[in-house]
Amino acid sequence: MDRMIRLTIDGHMIEVPDGTTVLQACEDLNIEIPVFCYHPRLPIAGNCRMCLVEVEKSPKPVASCAMPAMDGMIVHTKSPMVEKARKGALEFLLINHPLDCPICDQGGECDLQDITLNYSRGESRFDLNKRAVPEKHMGPLIKTMMNRCIHCTRCIRFADEIAGIPEVGAIHRGEHTEISTLENAISSELSGNLIDICPVGALTNKPNAFHGRVWELKKTDGIDVLDAVGSNIRIDSRGNQVLRILPRLNEAVNEEWISDRTRFACDGLASQRLDQPYQRIDGKLTPCTWDEAFATIKRKLKPLKGDKIAALAGDLIDVESTYALRLLLDSLKSPHRDCRQDGALLPYENRAHYRFNTTIQGFEDADLILLVGTNPRTEAPLINARIRKRYLRGNLTIGLIGDNVDLTYPYQHLGTTASALNTLLDKKNSFAKALAAAKRPALILGQACFTRADTPALLSIIQKILSATPAFIQDDWNGYNVLHTSGGRVGALDVGFTPGTSGFATAEILNACQSGAIKAVYLHGADEIEADAFGKAFVIYEGHHGDQGAHRADVILPGAAYTEKNALYVNTEGRVQRSHAAISPPGQAKVDWTIIRALSEVLGHTLPFNTHEALLAHLEIAYPFMASIDGIADAPWSPLPTTDGEISDLAFALPIANTYMTCPITRHSKTMAACVHEILNKGAPHDAAA
Repeated sequence: MDRMIRLTIDGHMIEVPDGTTVLQACEDLNIEIPVFCYHPRLPIAGNCRMCLVEVEKSPKPVASCAMPAMDGMIVHTKSPMVEKARKGALEFLLINHPLDCPICDQGGECDLQDITLNYSRGESRFDLNKRAVPEKHMGPLIKTMMNRCIHCTRCIRFADEIAGIPEVGAIHRGEHTEISTLENAISSELSGNLIDICPVGALTNKPNAFHGRVWELKKTDGIDVLDAVGSNIRIDSRGNQVLRILPRLNEAVNEEWISDRTRFACDGLASQRLDQPYQRIDGKLTPCTWDEAFATIKRKLKPLKGDKIAALAGDLIDVESTYALRLLLDSLKSPHRDCRQDGALLPYENRAHYRFNTTIQGFEDADLILLVGTNPRTEAPLINARIRKRYLRGNLTIGLIGDNVDLTYPYQHLGTTASALNTLLDKKNSFAKALAAAKRPALILGQACFTRADTPALLSIIQKILSATPAFIQDDWNGYNVLHTSGGRVGALDVGFTPGTSGFATAEILNACQSGAIKAVYLHGADEIEADAFGKAFVIYEGHHGDQGAHRADVILPGAAYTEKNALYVNTEGRVQRSHAAISPPGQAKVDWTIIRALSEVLGHTLPFNTHEALLAHLEIAYPFMASIDGIADAPWSPLPTTDGEISDLAFALPIANTYMTCPITRHSKTMAACVHEILNKGAPHDAAA
């Protein structure tokens, strides 16, 4: 147990653990201390001097963010000395700050504005010319106005510590100091968080520059689905347009960060949208009414037996619509359905076999991490940041089997192919010995492990490793983790959108389409399959963008994007989360489950619910854990399925080659296209995202 110390702050005695700073002790008493450079997740800098307090027996004010609390200390936060010191510090900070508030995108949510209002003199005694600093180029995502910079160095510390990309630094000295990337685009997939932590308007959102004021925006709580982390986000909209995405605090999932893909791809929500039904007539997609689209579907499906019909679910789907589509297929007596459009051979009988069992926050307790067939930096940037956070604490061994990539932290590269797993059973190399000695080891399997022909053999090797290392599976610890790349897949697996008895999986469905055994396919947001894979089958596409699925479709049913519907999503760790609609679907587009409900009635198999509340009630009866919002239901462990066979020497085919374009929304985002051009392809800067 930590040693406790007592101190007195503004006449209130408080007991805090040894090592607590005076600032943290003040926060425990709800005493407000103004800060600029201090951030609870960053190393202490102590260079803004706004957090000054008076400590008895100290001859001058003390920076509370850097001063450890000590036994018997008496602190004053509102004394005349403190007020004078804060006014002086703020007066110096404002010497060179321009009067940009009327045109600054930070206006209305600016720490400098708020603190100046509450703590400043109200006027400045300095009338010399203000220092002018040229704008700095930091890439297509961050707009700079460095005249406003107060040198708090939060951006430098975030890049060094959290992102692990030391590309932001200070040049020159004294009043000539400038924050710079040496005119290079920031390559971190977390760079947008620099905007949030900047306490002034020096770093702002370039794609959203001058598009709206904060007080004009409607703020809606949502869940990100562009990866499987399930980051908690705030959707800021005006009218029927999403203007920006910001993070919401959730310590268990994304803390207070989000990835650049999550933050900046929102401009793709309005591009190439499907806003009315279409049907293919004489080989050409033609606009039609909902009744005409449903009539065409009825005419095509009515003569077919259930085993001639199949459905595939995509990556961005919500739980409710997936469940509704599964019930419709059951009523049509079709066993052919799958949510693994990439053909991943994920075992789905036991929830513990396809989810992130350690949990994202639980990784902070791991003492060894083995990554197999994954690049978490591109597949789940927030999980990669969590691993880096654990690495910085020390006493952690990390190993990787797969491509030798930059993960922002050091690791032992154990091999490129899956055959390297066999060396862990020999217990001869240093990593195998560390694994045997680990008390809380964690294993992360990427999707590349499940899209191979030898996946059953690979899982057999994994099970042997788990059996040989009892520390992996304990009463209070499950170190087996599957890292998904799809925001909708775990929820679809949970509600049984997998092959029924004698049903076909994705590869078998596509083969049956080619042979003619499958006559009709329902694509529920499935956009990652080549158009010619469906042969001559009748294709119904329900989705929100004119992507691959829509190009192949014979009938298009326009649906809603994740910002346009109240829906449940389940993240990679099995956490059920609720997202709320920020705007309405465009044109004649409808919320997905309502489309399936209406179609079921036309087909003569009416589903047993007519409202969202009734659907949720039906869902929660079938799957009670869906009622536990932000909860993770227990999943008892059972050994992985094993089979005979040898694993091949093929390298892992990582699922994400382009981290900025992974789905229909990101592929239609001009901002993501600018990132690909400048950051991935090292092209010349341009203003496409501005």
